[in-house]
Amino acid sequence: MDREIPKEVRQKERRRRFIKIGLIGGTVIVLLAGLFSVMRTSVKLSDLRIATIDTGTIETSVTSSGKVVPAFEEIINSPINTRIVEVYRKAGDLVEEGTPLLRLDLLTAQNDYDKLLDEAQMKRHQLEQLRLNNITYLKNLEMQVKVKEMAVNRLAVELRNEQYLDSLGSGTGDNVRQARFAYDTGCLELEQLRQQYANETEVKRADMQVKELELSIFSKNMEEMRRTLDDAQIRSPRKAVLTFIDNQIGAQVAQGSQVAIISDLSHFKVDCEIADSYGDRVRVGARAVVKVGTDTLSGMISNVTPMSRNGVIAFSVQLNDDANPRLRSGLKTDVYVMSNVMDDVMRIPNASYYTGPGSYELWVQTSDNELTRRNVRLGQSNYQYVEVIDGLKPGDRVVTSDMSQFKTNKTLKLK
Repeated sequence: MDREIPKEVRQKERRRRFIKIGLIGGTVIVLLAGLFSVMRTSVKLSDLRIATIDTGTIETSVTSSGKVVPAFEEIINSPINTRIVEVYRKAGDLVEEGTPLLRLDLLTAQNDYDKLLDEAQMKRHQLEQLRLNNITYLKNLEMQVKVKEMAVNRLAVELRNEQYLDSLGSGTGDNVRQARFAYDTGCLELEQLRQQYANETEVKRADMQVKELELSIFSKNMEEMRRTLDDAQIRSPRKAVLTFIDNQIGAQVAQGSQVAIISDLSHFKVDCEIADSYGDRVRVGARAVVKVGTDTLSGMISNVTPMSRNGVIAFSVQLNDDANPRLRSGLKTDVYVMSNVMDDVMRIPNASYYTGPGSYELWVQTSDNELTRRNVRLGQSNYQYVEVIDGLKPGDRVVTSDMSQFKTNKTLKLK
């Protein structure tokens, strides 16, 4: 029969096992800590980018963000309130100039235009009728003037006859006075008719000019509507890629609403934004460098918005090589606007470590197998180089790759 182990013995044995496990665990932790410490204080040279400090020229720049966009892009809007009847193309299609893109419902607009055609015809008839009426009226008035001239001439003859008879003693003074009165009255009436004819001629001419102007304005409005109807035949204005089209058949579209966008995806520009505090450095014609991945493309600022919005100035860069295969619409880029030139300055290649002028802690290779962290002061920059103000000298070898994982170390061993 087995003898029962006392409780005190069992507890003592259990404590002994716990101590043994604790010692083993502690040893493992110490070993891991030691290994981790070794790993944290050494780095492979082949994993680092190391640059040598030299002296040279830096064409300083200011940095902005940019986005690659098509050099040519045209938004096609609906010229009328209508609905989409048919869609002929889809986004991404390459279209030639004049290619139909979609068809709008033009029935109402066409009926309105036909009514205007009838109204224009009626206005032309009315204008012609007015012209004939004016001619007839003025001819009649002109005839009245001629008849009155003949009457006045006859009265002048009668006056001379009465005056002659009175000089011979055969006439009377009353006859002469009556003949004089009739002649003077006739002259006044003739002058009144002549003035009326002149006035009516000017009035009728002015009336005709007004009516002709009204018809001209009406005709121009019709031409505008005709062009609107032509524009409603939605076609591509040039050879390009259809990047957007409203393909909702039956959907109502308001006048001026966007129905299609065509873009030239073989040539690009860069739309940029920069803080307005750098506005004095951004000007049309200034040289700019666009960084696309590891490639750099040169260009020139082609336009600058005259006003700041929310503390930001927008501008565009026209690229020298605007058909570079690395360019894609919507691609985000860094854009460097060149400004001053600094000669004979210490410099270091630009990289992700640099965020602007100020103090930095950089890793310097002090021997074949050691790196030391050193405080340095950096100044202006461009897309290639950063100005070194203090803390380094020409010939120093400096790590330009990301070393944030070693921010608690003072020195590192090179492997």
